[in-house]
Amino acid sequence: MFQDIELLDLLKKQKEDSICLVDVRSPQEFAEFRIPGSINIPVFDNDERAEVGTIYKQVGPEAAKEKGLEIFSIKLPEFIAEFQSLEKEKIVYCWRGGMRSKTAATVVNLMGQQVSRLSGGIRSYRQWVVNKLEQQQFSPKMYVLNGYTGTGKTILLHRLKQQGYPVLDLEAMANHRGSIFGQIGLEPNNQKTFESLLVQEMERYDQMPFVLLEGESKRIGKATLPLFLHDTKEASMQLFIHLPLEKRIENILCEYNPEEHRAQVIEAFGRIQKHIHTPVAKQIGDDLEQGNFQSAVALLLEYYYDPRYEHTLHYYPEDKQIHIYADDLDEALSSVLSFIEQEENIK
Repeated sequence: MFQDIELLDLLKKQKEDSICLVDVRSPQEFAEFRIPGSINIPVFDNDERAEVGTIYKQVGPEAAKEKGLEIFSIKLPEFIAEFQSLEKEKIVYCWRGGMRSKTAATVVNLMGQQVSRLSGGIRSYRQWVVNKLEQQQFSPKMYVLNGYTGTGKTILLHRLKQQGYPVLDLEAMANHRGSIFGQIGLEPNNQKTFESLLVQEMERYDQMPFVLLEGESKRIGKATLPLFLHDTKEASMQLFIHLPLEKRIENILCEYNPEEHRAQVIEAFGRIQKHIHTPVAKQIGDDLEQGNFQSAVALLLEYYYDPRYEHTLHYYPEDKQIHIYADDLDEALSSVLSFIEQEENIK
């Protein structure tokens, strides 16, 4: 018989990278929200789940169980085979730790494979995430990479993380770059997914002396930062990166690839063009239509993004501003590292 496992024990095993966590809910449920690091082996697909749910409401629970068993029995060999391909310890979960995860764990166990079930399902995990955010506890000092659009702040964060520095990559958690053009080529995460990834990283770095993150607004795509994290970030040391205009344009074109996503770029520009002087907005629109992206980006920076950035400078006290001037990202990274090492006495 399979065993139930409590959430905190599961999280400990997950940190040790010793388990394979399997979500047996439908693909749609999995896409909307899941425990980070889990895979999806559904008991029912989206249509099957809807059919069983309709029978439950219109006829009753027994009829729904019978229909569910009929559907599941057909796909049982394939279902078992997917579990057999997993090498680590297997733990399954559904929404509440109910029939779907119980059925999955039972049949996998009957085929001679060790499997556990998460007690309380993903609902218990969601409550844990909410409780963690309500505690408003995150002890590391923050260094915030800030600056004009296109100064490669995200690239710098990635390089810092590759070198082993603690980084909270908020844009990666939101799957959005944080601007009006931020979702181009991406599918933004919803609030629940963002919060799960955020808490996971906060747990990872909570005992570190400091973390690095990017200067973001309170809202990133579909996700909103917890107020305590946003306020702490805003009150922290801001490292303003300055690069030559041509390097900023180069970074933007490389990151957004407007040639491939031209329709999305034009659609996004349509949402802000009313905030730009009409003749300039018309020129930007024409440039985007004609593929003159370098010219369009230069005008967007000059007439929209740079003035907005300069306005935000007034929000930060002078003693919380460090300005780093560099010719390229390599030089900027070197200067950021020198500052952090000096502040933290890293040898």
